[in-house]
Amino acid sequence: QVQLVESGGGLVQAGDSLRLSCAASGRTFSSHAMGWFRQTPGKDRDLVAAINYSGVTTYYADSVKGRFTISRDNRKNTVYLQMNSLKPEDMALYYCASARTAILARRENEYDYWGQGIQVTVSS
Repeated sequence: QVQLVESGGGLVQAGDSLRLSCAASGRTFSSHAMGWFRQTPGKDRDLVAAINYSGVTTYYADSVKGRFTISRDNRKNTVYLQMNSLKPEDMALYYCASARTAILARRENEYDYWGQGIQVTVSS
């Protein structure tokens, strides 16, 4: 049973930073690419950042490029999303996801396991 458990969300002010963590269990973490998605009410879930199995290759949505950093620690089976200079438009439910393969994945249907989601609220 694969489990992904997010932590680190919360309420912050615009300009603040947060670090999301996602602890994975149930399969070989280092063999799978990982991603962070976010969703706001009434909208589709969008990819924010993705990372390949080794951490060498990353992808960022244009809206977060230069502010967010995705990383992973394969010894700890954990993927992180460091979010700096947060804006009110970053407010969303953030999901961690594990891809079917090791290579970086950019489409939602390439991910087969999802966390429960964690709320990030940014006040202006």
